[in-house]
This record gives sequence, structure tokens and C-alpha cells, in this order.
Amino acid sequence: MSKSKGFTLIELMIVVAIIGIIAAVAYPSYQEQVNKSRRGDCTGALVGLSNAMERFYTVNSTYLGAGASGANTGAPAAALFSATCPVDGGTPVYNLTIAAATASTYTLRATPTGAQAGDRCGTFTLTNTGAKNVTGADSGVDWQACW
Repeated sequence: MSKSKGFTLIELMIVVAIIGIIAAVAYPSYQEQVNKSRRGDCTGALVGLSNAMERFYTVNSTYLGAGASGANTGAPAAALFSATCPVDGGTPVYNLTIAAATASTYTLRATPTGAQAGDRCGTFTLTNTGAKNVTGADSGVDWQACW
């Protein structure tokens, strides 16, 4: 009698089960790293918008009128800075806005959207004094770790 070569169905099912367990652990970790990368990109974009606001102030001696069509709040003027993140194009994952502005102060906001909408860190804010904060974060999330 000759001996058959190959895998049995049981051996194949064990391999499939092991791959399934590894995938169940690895995929959520991968997704969190992707979200973390997007957060890093967009917090950097928020700082870039802050720098653009400072340049605007240098030229105009006020933060008023930095929004689109000369508005004081909302999306930044296209000539000033991108209204979405990533700033170099692609699918937007954060909307960048001027949340509040006076002649001498401003608050900027990065609101998650699209694939980032369910992010545990919520919305990022940055003021003219450099104060950073997060609103709408999941409970137990260290907002400083989000930045």
C-alpha cells in the first residue's frame, strides 16, 4: 500500500483557525496605528494653520477676516491654508476651521470626518497662545497623548 502525501482536512482547519486568531488581534492594532498616523498629520496641519494665522496677523494687524470670503470664522481662506487634512490632497480625514477669532486672538479646530470620524481622540483645538486641547474624546483617553 502506498502512503498518500499532502495535508489532511484537520491540519488545514487548524492553520485557518490560527490565521484567523492572528488576524483578529493584528487588524485592530493596525487600524489604531493608521488613526494615530492621521492624527499626527492633522495636528501638524493645525500647527501649520496657526503659523498661517500669524503671518496673516503680521500683514493685517488683526486675525479678523482670515476665513473664506473674508469671514472671521469657518474654513480658512484658500490663499491662507487648506481647509482639510491631509493638506496635500487625498481623502479628507479632518476639517480645519477657525472656530473663533477676534482682532487679537483665535481658536482653531480640527474636526474628524470620513474614515477618521469615529476616532477616540475627538476634535483638536489650538489657540493663538499655543494652548492645545481635545474635545469629544472617549472617556479614559489621555488628550495629551492624542496630540
